[in-house]
Amino acid sequence: MHYPRPEGVIAALRHIDPIFLETPMRRSDALDQALDASIVFKDETANPIRSFKGRGAGHFIAGLSATTPLVCASAGNFGQGLAWAARRRELPITVFAAHNAVRCKLDAMRALGADVRLQGDDFDAAKRAARAHAERKGYCYVEDGAHAAIAEGAGTLALELTEAGEHPDAILVPLGNGALAAGVGAWMKHARPATRIVAVGAAGAPAMARAVETGRIAETAHVDTIADGIAVRVPIPYAVDAVRRVTDQVLLVEDSAIRAAMALLDKHLGLIVEPAGAAGLAAIVADPAPWRGQRIAVPLCGGNLDNPTA
Repeated sequence: MHYPRPEGVIAALRHIDPIFLETPMRRSDALDQALDASIVFKDETANPIRSFKGRGAGHFIAGLSATTPLVCASAGNFGQGLAWAARRRELPITVFAAHNAVRCKLDAMRALGADVRLQGDDFDAAKRAARAHAERKGYCYVEDGAHAAIAEGAGTLALELTEAGEHPDAILVPLGNGALAAGVGAWMKHARPATRIVAVGAAGAPAMARAVETGRIAETAHVDTIADGIAVRVPIPYAVDAVRRVTDQVLLVEDSAIRAAMALLDKHLGLIVEPAGAAGLAAIVADPAPWRGQRIAVPLCGGNLDNPTA
């Protein structure tokens, strides 16, 4: 098993459904003035599943030679991405999700043909159930964050940034299972080595961030954050190693900063962004001083939430 590579990111462009590529880059002069930084947002909500996950899932499934049914666990967005790609290959897919998963994400996975099963009180409990089910049935278990192809597919959003001529001083990437940070980092270290890769986790789900910072993996007993898409209790060793290779800094943000970032994106860009998707901007909102005068890139990696106006 290899780590994500820039040539893999380039190769992924051939395999990803074009509907997930060339997502818009958005800016707001008013928001730049308010935060005293120049921010370009990569809007990954602008596709049919409102998430970047279709990129990595498409690249991964393109590399499968078998036609074995697929099994995964998901908070909702990865399951949608994998279901979209599986449908194109006519592969059956079962997605395990927690009982408290976002309803609109569950509905979207089912609409894409996934057999959605609710198991456990959080994402990692659902993941245990998914792995056990795949082992019992002899199905292909797909773990988001554990495959280079998934990260390389995610990294194509960074390739699109650089192809558009962006030279950010830093890119602030939400940190969950690690595929996005690993893929974006692999590409940026190749194409824009001066750009700092900053991985942003939720303070209420710090396990992955701590593992990336220290190299020591320790699961937490629970998570407590509104950012379900990055609420990881049990880091994946491969993902930790992959992210550590390309990350310059790790930050944790409180839910209050995430809510404030979501409100700013709605106000200034008219975008509904889910909590995990707003984590990058939340890092600037929480502590603007280090980013003043900087050129910042921020992926808005998802926009699926049940009560967008609540």
